[in-house]
Amino acid sequence: MPDIEISIGGRNFTVSCQPGEEHFLRGAAAMLDAEAAPLVAQMGRLPESRMLLMAGLMLADKTAAIEDENRQLKLKLAEIEARPQPEREKIEVAVVPPGLRETLAEIAARAEAMAASIEDRLQ
Repeated sequence: MPDIEISIGGRNFTVSCQPGEEHFLRGAAAMLDAEAAPLVAQMGRLPESRMLLMAGLMLADKTAAIEDENRQLKLKLAEIEARPQPEREKIEVAVVPPGLRETLAEIAARAEAMAASIEDRLQ
């Protein structure tokens, strides 16, 4: 079992952990140290047990607030997911008949021929 040296509130501690879990321990110690640092800065040197207790309580308070927010967000998500899905809007797209392009081209050609014929008569 590896021994890890951690620092909380300016004090060093040697703690054992399971192999491979050293980074979890260091992360937890860093969180506790972040809570202890302002306490030590405000109150000066505190007894070790009091510093750890206060830092632990502050960290527990933050954790409780996050858990409460998480619970509320899960309730909102469940409410949103429980809503019935709206019906999908149907969009109709006009279908161009297969011979329409040829018919339009033929009509355009006739119109042009008629216009040319009228121009010829006017001259």
